[in-house]
Parts: sequence; C-alpha cells; structure tokens
Amino acid sequence: MRRILLILLSVLFVPAAWAEAPEGYPFHDFDRAMKQAREQNKTLFVYFGRYGCGYCEKTNKEAFSDDRVRQIYTDNYVLAYVDSESGKRLQLPSGERITEHEVGTRYDAFVTPVFTFMTPEGKPLKRLVGVQRIEDLMNAHDEVQSQINGKS
Repeated sequence: MRRILLILLSVLFVPAAWAEAPEGYPFHDFDRAMKQAREQNKTLFVYFGRYGCGYCEKTNKEAFSDDRVRQIYTDNYVLAYVDSESGKRLQLPSGERITEHEVGTRYDAFVTPVFTFMTPEGKPLKRLVGVQRIEDLMNAHDEVQSQINGKS
C-alpha cells in the first residue's frame, strides 16, 4: 500500500510538459486562420496539439526552432494552432459554432501532434502525425507546394 501511495504521489507531482504553438510563429485560432486564409487565398497549416503532449514539445524544440522552417512556414501558410482537447468555442467563416475539441475530432486529431495542410475551405491536402523532424516539415512543404501548383 505504501508503495502504491509513493507511485501515485510521484506521478501527481511530476510536472507535465506544456506544449503550445512554437514560439516565434504567428499561430492563430482556427476560425481566425480560416478567415485569413480565405481572404489571402493561402493554404492553412494547422497544428493540433494538447496540454501535456511531450511529442508536441519535442517537435517544437527539434523542428520548429529551425530558422529555415520558420521562414518557409510563415511565408507560405496561414498558421493555426488547435488544442484538440479544449472546449474553447470558435465561429467558423460559415457561421458554424464549434469547439476546438470538435475541430480536432472533425480532422481526426485523436492523437497529438497532428499537422494538417488545408485549403482555405478546410479540405485536407496533407497530414503528418507524430514527432516531426526538420526534414519532415521541409519535405511536406515541398509536396504541398507541388500539389498546389499541379505538379503532383
């Protein structure tokens, strides 16, 4: 019994990783990003993360910290961050009211992180799941740009 209590206490007092959108990027709420993508006719890049996601934090530190990734993603995409467990309410450009959690469910973000490239209307173009490296994000960008430009 004492051993179980010690295990429970150690789990309760170990700080969880706090994963948010990476620093230095202009991530917006999903509804605002959709509106901006439509106005600018740009592709959306949606980062589905959640509180305590160690894989999100790992990707933030190892891939999103790269200056080339930052430049390419901020230049070419409207960026959205969705906490896939949040009850925060959003209003989509269509007028639909939805929570961030429901957005995550709609786009199959049942694990985190999930990264989805989308048209301004919300149609998925490419999806990445799990920890991403610099090369993964650069290759995904190249694939999406080829797809957009009709070269795929």
